[in-house]
Amino acid sequence: MTSMARPWGGRQFSSNDAIGLMLRKLFFLVLLLSSFGHVPVFAAESDPVVSSHDTATLVTDRDSVEAGATLHVGLRLQLKPGWHTYWLNAGDAGEPPTLKVTASGVLTGQSERIDFPTPVRISEGGLMSYAYTGDVLLPQALRLEGQGGAVTLKAHAEWLVCAATCVPEQGDFTLDLPAGNAKANSSAQAPLFVHAAQSSPIPSPFAASLAANGLLSLTGKGLSPESVERAWFMPSETGLIDQVAPQKLNVSEGELTLALNWVDAAHKPASLEGVVVVQDKAGQQTALWIRTVQATGAASGSPATTPPPVSAPSSLWQMLLFAFLGGLILNLMPCVFPVLAMKAFSLVRLGGGKRHEQITSALAYTTGVMGSFAALGVAMILLRSVGSAAGWGFQFQSPIFVISVAWLLIMMALNLLGVFEFTLGRIGQDVTPRHGVWGDMLTGLLAVIVATPCTAPFMGAAIAAALSGPAWAGLVLFLAMGFGLASPYIAIATIPFLARHMPKPGAWMAVLKQALAFPLLGTAVWLFWVACVQRGAMILPVGLGGAVGLGLVAWLFGTTQRQAMIKGATPGVIIGRILALLVLVIAGASLARIDNGVASGGLVETKAEAGSVSYSPERLAGLREEGKPVFVDMTAAWCITCMVNERVALQTAPVQKAFKAQGVVYMKGDWTNRDETISAFLREHGRDGVPLYVYYAPHKDGKILPQILTVSGVLDAIR
Repeated sequence: MTSMARPWGGRQFSSNDAIGLMLRKLFFLVLLLSSFGHVPVFAAESDPVVSSHDTATLVTDRDSVEAGATLHVGLRLQLKPGWHTYWLNAGDAGEPPTLKVTASGVLTGQSERIDFPTPVRISEGGLMSYAYTGDVLLPQALRLEGQGGAVTLKAHAEWLVCAATCVPEQGDFTLDLPAGNAKANSSAQAPLFVHAAQSSPIPSPFAASLAANGLLSLTGKGLSPESVERAWFMPSETGLIDQVAPQKLNVSEGELTLALNWVDAAHKPASLEGVVVVQDKAGQQTALWIRTVQATGAASGSPATTPPPVSAPSSLWQMLLFAFLGGLILNLMPCVFPVLAMKAFSLVRLGGGKRHEQITSALAYTTGVMGSFAALGVAMILLRSVGSAAGWGFQFQSPIFVISVAWLLIMMALNLLGVFEFTLGRIGQDVTPRHGVWGDMLTGLLAVIVATPCTAPFMGAAIAAALSGPAWAGLVLFLAMGFGLASPYIAIATIPFLARHMPKPGAWMAVLKQALAFPLLGTAVWLFWVACVQRGAMILPVGLGGAVGLGLVAWLFGTTQRQAMIKGATPGVIIGRILALLVLVIAGASLARIDNGVASGGLVETKAEAGSVSYSPERLAGLREEGKPVFVDMTAAWCITCMVNERVALQTAPVQKAFKAQGVVYMKGDWTNRDETISAFLREHGRDGVPLYVYYAPHKDGKILPQILTVSGVLDAIR
């Protein structure tokens, strides 16, 4: 948080500070009373700076000074009716005043920090200002050092005054004070300082906490519905909360809560500082200076959970185990099925290969998987470091990436169908097709690309830890996930018993190879549907048109490939390859139509399906305050795990019947497109991707459900 001036010079407060503050106020009153009738009162006010809006002077609480004493000085502004100036946080518009006082002569000193009194709130035109009206004093404490003697005070002040218009003003002030007994000589302006001290916030005697959903809580003895009629919060820094929004007050025995609205839920602060003004039924107001801590109790609409720190060795080993198990189980997730089919074909080929070929293939596949995981991890860590809300599967929030992967899968399917072959030949010359190291590495790359729409058990905690800890530890965790995904293939290739029992290759492999193309084509169809959800149906001409173009590229390449194997680099082969390259460039250029919005009118706003409500932090907080049970489902159209969970659990008759019988509000958050609010909710619960399921029982904290749902698991959670 940006460092700003705050009451009593911006120090941290303790119980001793509160006692000292009270004694200082009492001291002011005693000196004020004792000065009348005993000591002559001398003016301690500079020549005024006068404008049509106000009169400004520099004043002190003493008319003489002595070495080692603290002199209270201040900028006095006598504002004309209708005009105001500002607090340390001006609000939605305005600037706080500044005052710099320098003492010179036998005694010296300097002060710049204003001890701001409590302001009033002025709401106009949808904007909130924290301001002062009438006769206001902005005091400072000036410590004088030296041997003793007279002093000259020079001050420069700048302030903004506003009514229908705003006028910046400034002034330079000079004030001479003689040497004397400062403790005995109160000035005529001393009552102004007493009033300012009485109007300033005091350190709060109540514990202050801040929930992730913006619920500000004060807890402690003395708070009750009888002692608190109204309350409001004024932050010390602007731009954090919606300052003009109503702050819903709830008071119970020993607790006061105010519902604040974040300006940016994705970049909300960990704590807040400012003033809570509490008003009792008699209209008496007390201003309390607070600094919050992170809330952990039921006050939180969406309680934050911090992933285990990965700096400690024991936690790192635990997260490494979670990462490996998550990658291993990812092999069983539905989004990896198409690539599993390709891996199965590779495994069959290994059955007839030599020992070193089997190991080389396994290592190449593992390199592709782990390299892809490393690249994905580095990208996510870098994006997080610059404030982006990137999470697991974030790349599928880009329709360009979705269409590109769909095209890649179509090309792989055409390869399996025999339309063309991967070879090591040059543009006009081909050699006999063969599958080698590069093919295995490409298979590993594809496995990671299509795996990211899915999450597996253990992965949520591991990914959250990877993105919240040191960069080196995060990279190690992503590599562990990649090793887990590749481990079955490594085991089959390196364990002789398993390798020997793989089926022997034969003519049946040609049929299997072509059959394996259809899971890839099915996945491409699903990705086109995801793109439609993101950008609307108008994206289909680009996506499907590009797919037809790539089909033409594959056919041209395959035809010229066979000709080149028989006749060599003939002119027809070269022309065919050039034509294929031209079509490929056109298809790639069509992606720009998606990026610049020609293919669509922008992102498609997803509407809540029947029986559900759309997620928003405010709606969730409101439902919880009403005591209603809420089931939060964070999902995405590209998340296959999410879709499977809906089909096998959430949309089943027993679960829907239970939701209806118990009055459970089914709230869905759609992360198909980038949504900072949902990203923030995921991070608050220690997750960096969907799915995430949280059940809030009435007046209780949220309970996180497993990423793989069952009917019985959901029913047990909501009972």
